[in-house]
Amino acid sequence: MESNLFHLQYAIDTFYFLVCGALVMWMAAGFAMLESGLVRAKNTTEILTKNVALFAVACTMYLICGYAIMYGGSIVLSGMGDVDVDAVLGEFAGREDGFTGGSIYSGAADFFFQVVFVATAMSIVSGAVAERMKLWAFLVFAVFMTGFIYPLEGAWTWGGKDVFGMYNLGDLGFSDFAGSGIVHMAGAAAALAGVLLLGARKGKYGPNGEIRAFPGANMPLAAIGMFILWMGWFGFNGGSVLKLGDIANAHSVAMVFLNTNAAAAGGAIAALITARLMFGKADLTMLINGALAGLVVITAEPSTPSALTAAIFGAFGGVLVVLSVVTMDKLRIDDPVGAISVHGVCGLLGLLLVPVTNSDVSFSGQIIGALTIFVWVFIASLVVWGIIKAVMGLRVSEEDEYEGVDLSECGMEAYPEFVSSK
Repeated sequence: MESNLFHLQYAIDTFYFLVCGALVMWMAAGFAMLESGLVRAKNTTEILTKNVALFAVACTMYLICGYAIMYGGSIVLSGMGDVDVDAVLGEFAGREDGFTGGSIYSGAADFFFQVVFVATAMSIVSGAVAERMKLWAFLVFAVFMTGFIYPLEGAWTWGGKDVFGMYNLGDLGFSDFAGSGIVHMAGAAAALAGVLLLGARKGKYGPNGEIRAFPGANMPLAAIGMFILWMGWFGFNGGSVLKLGDIANAHSVAMVFLNTNAAAAGGAIAALITARLMFGKADLTMLINGALAGLVVITAEPSTPSALTAAIFGAFGGVLVVLSVVTMDKLRIDDPVGAISVHGVCGLLGLLLVPVTNSDVSFSGQIIGALTIFVWVFIASLVVWGIIKAVMGLRVSEEDEYEGVDLSECGMEAYPEFVSSK
């Protein structure tokens, strides 16, 4: 009987990992739709190319070395192909935390769930550097981000390793349930480093400090992308419970889903109201980013708040993201989709809110953890971006930027029927 229970737990938890991983993978479509909706029509094909290619690069680099760096596993997953059932049962037999507490699942399922997270981190970078970066410069950076930069900071957090042999973030009281800092703030830090070296889009800021809006080409597409991300986030946060096969964890999964949804709704409402008060209009882009901000905030700890608290936390993110987007423009940090504000600023907020509902986490530990993640990713990214800039250049020519990077980088337009012939 006990053997049958272990078999059932292994099957349930492995299947749950795979389904949640598939939901997170679907977030790649959300990022592609969101970003292609928010950029101008002449840059649509290139942004879609980046999103497809970065996902492939992320999966390959994490397979080759990223997973090994982060968790000390085998290079190229050697040994993960077969499961020794007797060894698994022997490892957990007789343990009190067996069917009612411990996690047993396929190592391949764990890898699959982890690899889609690193792709998410890299997707954040894509939108921030849109419309003026060379495609191949971006993809070269993706190799280093997904293969080395992200896995190393992941090793210090989820991997439980000491930071350069000095201190362990977990021992300092740092906690990040599903990656507000480890995934989202890290992606934003890499994006910020690239944006600072890249510079603003031509004509975005005037000589007298004026800020010119560059409207996105397809608002329906951007809204659909947001909803895909919202749905995928249930796998992002829900899968991070790491287990489904008992009553306590099944209830925890349900609460995580509930709180994730509540935070997104709270963020959307708060951003909509804030934009109305500031601009006098209902701003769809702020509404979209408000929902995403709420999702990023709750990602740091979606299991301990009540649903109402989660909605309030999301609302904090919704207000903050509007203020942050406006501030970034005033600082002339050109981020076409607001990725740095959504994932970076609100990722930090999410980390700082964890101790409010989780007494096992210290505020000082969260600050140290956030600083460690940001400083490492930002500096490492700045170095890599700098080398790429020196070797091959980061930015397309002024003429190509004016004409649109679709033709110069990809040789095709996304909407050719709307281009008048001469």
